Amino acid sequence: MLGMLTRVRATQKKATQWRRAAPPSSNVEQAPLSLLEFTQTFWHVLEPGVEFTQGWAIEAICEHLEACASGQIKKLIINVPPGHAKSILCNVFYPAWEWTKNPRLRWLFTSYNIQLSIRDSVKMRRLIASPEYKARYEHLYQCPGDYNAKTRFDNSARGTRMVVPIGSSTGERAHRLVVDDPNNASEVWSATQRERITGAYDSSLSTRAADPQHYVQIVVMQRLHEKDLSGHLLERGGWEHLCLPAEYEVARRCVTSIWQDPRQTEGELLWAERFPKVVIDELKSTLGGYGAAGQLQQRPAPPGGGMLKRHWWQYWQPVGTTAPVVRHRMANNEFLEITPEVLPTKFDAKILSWDLAFKDSKDSAYVVGQVWGVLGSRRYLLDQIREKLDIVGTLAAIRSLSQRHPDALIKLVEDRANGPAVLSMLKKEIPGLIAFSPGNDSKEARVAAIAPLVEAGNIFIPHPSSAPWVSVFLEECTTFPASAYKDQVDSLTQALLYLRNRGSMSLVDLAQYGTGSRRM
Repeated sequence: MLGMLTRVRATQKKATQWRRAAPPSSNVEQAPLSLLEFTQTFWHVLEPGVEFTQGWAIEAICEHLEACASGQIKKLIINVPPGHAKSILCNVFYPAWEWTKNPRLRWLFTSYNIQLSIRDSVKMRRLIASPEYKARYEHLYQCPGDYNAKTRFDNSARGTRMVVPIGSSTGERAHRLVVDDPNNASEVWSATQRERITGAYDSSLSTRAADPQHYVQIVVMQRLHEKDLSGHLLERGGWEHLCLPAEYEVARRCVTSIWQDPRQTEGELLWAERFPKVVIDELKSTLGGYGAAGQLQQRPAPPGGGMLKRHWWQYWQPVGTTAPVVRHRMANNEFLEITPEVLPTKFDAKILSWDLAFKDSKDSAYVVGQVWGVLGSRRYLLDQIREKLDIVGTLAAIRSLSQRHPDALIKLVEDRANGPAVLSMLKKEIPGLIAFSPGNDSKEARVAAIAPLVEAGNIFIPHPSSAPWVSVFLEECTTFPASAYKDQVDSLTQALLYLRNRGSMSLVDLAQYGTGSRRM
């Protein structure tokens, strides 16, 4: 605790230096209160009769916001469970505190629900209009009544606080942008809605800097999906990430440039004074597996996996190697150890399964080609290509994987995206190409159909020591359907459904005579 308070004081010192150096400047006297002290001092103004419950999580948020004020952090993502004072801290106390240091700052606030942003705008206006606040800071600036709307108000130093809908363009510019809960939990499973939010951020909000060199962007939310706004921005990089799960996970300890999670014990609570274990357990029950994983743990899938559990998968190792056991922590905190088996030297058959992309761009899906070996009821993932490719690169990848595995007589190509074009161009060159249609079933339905095979221990994947790419494959499968990409899952389900639907028929015969799918 003392160490954290020391860092807070250090951040305040940097804030003083920044105030003198970075425009817009102000000659006002530096406020003597840290953000945490400021919040404690004025808490009763907004929450009369409600005791301020302090915790190290609140201190951590305040410390990172102070680093934003000093210019030490310019892009900050805060992932924290609901109910942990994130909105009142980031949208109310923080801007009111920064105006005591630099009242010329212009602020822009937004949320998936504009009414939430308006609510906090009204709260901040109430705070700075209070006798307690005026008694300490009225000599620095005042808020005249000639521009005092719920969505915008100005101060006498020409600072502004503005609220805009997240999905609409805005011509307003600001020194500070705060995005609070950009994704709606009831809409986040829609790719269209997710892309609407990320598109609005990329094309509008991120470019609204009044002073590009000192533009501070803050996104505060609980995780809902691998491709929610947090996931989108973290994938692009350049963001400081303060991740505060309700229950501590040793393997996911948060470390930022100025702070690290002080917890040591698996399952240790984030804010036990306000959210004791009985409350967290009740929230878990209410939210369900995915809701608790995202909103409480800031991980958009349960720790053991979603539809495809992490501990269901079996592992193979090459002949002549000795790979270590794979250990999984179970819900009861006990470990399950899975010993890898030696890869068979012969298979009944091999097939290739290709999931192709619609386009080649930074945000497009991946082209994924997998090689599956079949031995009785067992299925072995032997090899994989996963890249973002244009049509020329896709053709080269199919040729390459086919040459590496000439004994794979069947080559499935999903009959979507670039599939028909690829089939048309390669059908005279590569034998065994089959256009596979997934039908009208959803991705979730297809995964549900093959999940029993994984649960039964029939699916073997490479040990991570022999195939580093398998960790990405496993992460995508276990976070599905909240995974950022689903291309490896699509290739997986395509192969396993094809094999399941063909029953005991000879794969050699299928390749030779056709199956009812459109064979090339």
